[in-house]
Amino acid sequence: MDTEGSKGVFPQDRYNKILIANVFPPDWRNPAPSGRYNLVVIGAGTAGLVAAAGAAALGAKVALVERHLMGGDCLNYGCVPSKAVIRSSRLAEDVRSADGFGVRIPQGVTVDFSAVMERMRRLRAKISSHDSANRFRELGVDLFFGEARFTGKDSLEVGGKKLRFAKAVIATGARAAALPIEGLREAGYLTNETVFSLTERPERLAVIGGGPLGCELAQAFQRLGSKVSIIHTGEHLLGREDSDAARIIQETFLQEGVQLLLHARPEKISGTSEGKMVFYENEIGKGSIVVDEILLGVGRAPNVEGLNLEAAGVAYDVKAGVTVDDFLQTSNPRVYAAGDICLPYKFTHMADATARIVIQNALFMGRKKLSELTISWTTYTDPEIAHVGMYEWQAKERGIEVDTFLKSFSEVDRAVIDSEESGFVKIHVKRGSDKILGATIVARHAGEMIGEIGLALVKGVGLGALANVIHPYPTQAEAIRQVADMYKRTRLTPFIESLLSFWLRLRRWSPKGSSYSS
Repeated sequence: MDTEGSKGVFPQDRYNKILIANVFPPDWRNPAPSGRYNLVVIGAGTAGLVAAAGAAALGAKVALVERHLMGGDCLNYGCVPSKAVIRSSRLAEDVRSADGFGVRIPQGVTVDFSAVMERMRRLRAKISSHDSANRFRELGVDLFFGEARFTGKDSLEVGGKKLRFAKAVIATGARAAALPIEGLREAGYLTNETVFSLTERPERLAVIGGGPLGCELAQAFQRLGSKVSIIHTGEHLLGREDSDAARIIQETFLQEGVQLLLHARPEKISGTSEGKMVFYENEIGKGSIVVDEILLGVGRAPNVEGLNLEAAGVAYDVKAGVTVDDFLQTSNPRVYAAGDICLPYKFTHMADATARIVIQNALFMGRKKLSELTISWTTYTDPEIAHVGMYEWQAKERGIEVDTFLKSFSEVDRAVIDSEESGFVKIHVKRGSDKILGATIVARHAGEMIGEIGLALVKGVGLGALANVIHPYPTQAEAIRQVADMYKRTRLTPFIESLLSFWLRLRRWSPKGSSYSS
């Protein structure tokens, strides 16, 4: 196989050829270095692209270095392909449940897995123009493909060419980490970097890890026709999420036929004539399952190797990544970092947000702090889990007493109409006030709803004010206003209620009252 020409992207169909032409053009020639750069960006994933484009738009002289594919994980192995596959899997599930909506689907309708994956590749190729080499050249960025290696505190080398900089940002991201399981390498396994190269559906799939990535792809493949088993060390899925939210996802998975092996640790994998045999141990004892493919859905390793960070005086840890302060500055004041290479929260939108901080702080003497960000995220299961701000346990750890208001979608008209009653809106406020501390939403489109609460958090808008926001009826987002109404009702103390009752009685009998009193 032409692994160099394809950069490991398979199959080599017309869509992946478009992708490669955009994000790693085979005929690309690196430019000659142009003096001292205001900013050199290492890594062309989300953080690197935002930093390079933003700095160039502000008039800075920018160089961007990428050793593999522009667009990074998000475009090539993460958000874009995974959500395309998830969308197809949701439609497959909708078809299965169509009878409950009075829609009769002919018997024998099946999922064409190869067509699902081809659709993903087509859409990924279309989106790749946004991250293309030619686009960034047109933005005025000097783009270099190759391995970046620091040669000093203000210089690095790529492809035998030396780049000097006033400031630099490391945005090399992270990769899927291998697990030390006996026989895993010999048996072969998938990660997010290889699973989207599949053209045939694995009939039996083991997903190791019950975190967000493992759960998203496990549900998608189950709905697309694979028989999926999740092996997870925790007592329940999505251990970092709100426990009520995680419980809904776990119950959904069981209803859809996903096999859950909880409190289980894979010990060994052996290749057999029947498939790959995964041996595990849980609280019951030892067991095994036979599958056709194994997907690792746990663990990320920062891409710090080969950068020669020591020469630049940049402190790092092989597990945690590049060390930064609250201003995203490394131990070398000329060098900053952004995105997965330095963050515990490895989200595309966090990479974007931190790149914007770097532009301000590195080029314009800004003092923007990482700790000032209000972070939201979504796990794209069905239903989705979206969260922003603090969890209740985090507030209590900080000594903050909490009041929690929850509205189940079983009480929201639009959710009932949509037959999407499994979920809720849960908002935490500081006890005795309407100051929002955090929120979790479980709904089919929770990720589209969480932004309203995020905006309230950022702008310091209290929960009480959200009761005054008119939401179209019927929508599922109306549940947010209903939660705010729940808070407002708590302000009606017995004394205030008695005053209101007295006032209304007076109005009823007053000759100057409304016409309804006559």
